[in-house]
Amino acid sequence: MAQATVVKKHNGGTIAQNKRARHDYFVEEKFEAGMSLQGWEVKSLRAGRMTLSESYVIFKNGEAFLFGSQIQPLLSASTHVVPESTRTRKLLLSRRELEKLLGAVNQKGYSCVPLACYWKGRLVKLEIALVKGKQLHDKRATEKDRDWQRDKARMLYK
Repeated sequence: MAQATVVKKHNGGTIAQNKRARHDYFVEEKFEAGMSLQGWEVKSLRAGRMTLSESYVIFKNGEAFLFGSQIQPLLSASTHVVPESTRTRKLLLSRRELEKLLGAVNQKGYSCVPLACYWKGRLVKLEIALVKGKQLHDKRATEKDRDWQRDKARMLYK
């Protein structure tokens, strides 16, 4: 007698977002990067226990690293592994993308910050972006425009 196979699906979609980055910076260009993770980190990500606020991308020896993000370990984590929630994680990018990011950060004055972390199939991907800082008046203008778009949509659907 044949047994039915159970296909286990990952919880789809976004794991964590950095909403503060869109408020504080002008997003110029986006990139998709993989992350080098340990086993307990993947399990915690499935539970959605990641924060990206106050994290950024640093470059050392021609490689990119995610610095300042937190992945909180599960209570059921193994006892022989010592989880470090704020460790620096290596980002997996192609050589061409690394050179483009490194050149923009070093020469043009851009910063590199993570925008979101999400599942792509069974892999964890990080959306990073080249950004320029906003002044206070730029933030006010963006907020004013967002409010106007919201009010306009309300008037159309009443």
